[in-house]
Amino acid sequence: MAQVIFAGIDVSAPKLDLVCIDEQGIQLASSRSFPNNLEGADTLVQVLNLIAHKFNVNILNIGLEATSVYGVYLRNFLIGTPQLKPYSVEVYEITPSLVAGFKKAFGSKLPKTDAIDAYIIAERMRFGHLTPYSQEASVTEPLRQLTRLRIHLIELLVAEQNRALNLLSLRFSNYKQGKPFSNTFGKASREVLKEFTPDEIVQMSVEELAEFIQPHGKNRFANAEEVASALKQAARRAYRLSPKMQQACEIALSLTLQNIEHLKRQIKNLDKVITRELRAIPQTLTTVKGFGDVSAAGIIAEISNIKRFKNEAALAQYAGLTWTRYQSGNFDAEERRLTKSGNRYLRYYLVMAANSLRVHNEEYRAYYQTKYQEVTKHQHKRALVLTARKLVRLVFALLSKGQIYKRTVMH
Repeated sequence: MAQVIFAGIDVSAPKLDLVCIDEQGIQLASSRSFPNNLEGADTLVQVLNLIAHKFNVNILNIGLEATSVYGVYLRNFLIGTPQLKPYSVEVYEITPSLVAGFKKAFGSKLPKTDAIDAYIIAERMRFGHLTPYSQEASVTEPLRQLTRLRIHLIELLVAEQNRALNLLSLRFSNYKQGKPFSNTFGKASREVLKEFTPDEIVQMSVEELAEFIQPHGKNRFANAEEVASALKQAARRAYRLSPKMQQACEIALSLTLQNIEHLKRQIKNLDKVITRELRAIPQTLTTVKGFGDVSAAGIIAEISNIKRFKNEAALAQYAGLTWTRYQSGNFDAEERRLTKSGNRYLRYYLVMAANSLRVHNEEYRAYYQTKYQEVTKHQHKRALVLTARKLVRLVFALLSKGQIYKRTVMH
């Protein structure tokens, strides 16, 4: 009968804590600490070798928390080191929430130490129902770095746009209400805000203002003079600030708009890199009409290996696209909240893809409209999330079967 070791490693920036247990949960040696560097990892492997040899072990299950970047080097080292070749080795990355939840089963008296955390990781592996790190994950991991960076840049962009709206309300009080431009942060709108104060806009003729607007809008305005008239009307109705306050707002708004332009350029350039990286990974998601490269890349990067999920319901749960139920006695609440307890990055890209499909794909457009009309509150948000949940079925089917999209594919 094969002998197994469960080696739990608590990873932090400065050190690695190791605890090894057997199949009965008996600790096989005292806990050890090692520096979190190449020499420390090498010594840790030597200790694992000694313990495995002492107890005649031929299977090594090694687990560590998926904490930030501190464990990446160790994980790759453990998978690739020739010192562990004599054994059947599986390396597990366990999410911190899973470890924390499992630790609660041991009661509140369990102390908080790195060695205890390593022991809990080992026990969680012994409990089972985990999927080891795979070669598929190593293929998609670089893409995940890029797609997660994109979400970070989007969040920065939203924050800067909100800041700009607040500054705009001071500098040009009713600019948004006047709605001279459909997109407040479009190029033409940004150029107007950078170049002119409300007083300067009032003093300009409609024709002069239209001549400025049209080229900055890439000549897309059907009637630039109507836009100019709306802009002048908004400027006339705007409150006026003191010169000092006006100057401060102009500087702050100008710099914030520059940040917005910079972030938009970064996102545009990053999208090109993501698209290029996606083409090196076999996938069929983009065979669906309306499924963009960036959203496909984000979904594939987070799922990594579809075999980790036994069905589409498990994938939906991982993405946090499930709903809580409140039931007590004969009462069963009709309004249910989205759990949002899963992988927020995967959820983001599924919703992003659903938003594109509702515009460009007839089937998903019809589904979205049906869900939109079912309620009177939060219509768009609810319909979009339900469309994303429907999309999970299609994503699971396509990635599981590796097929090109056809309407006959089960989803």
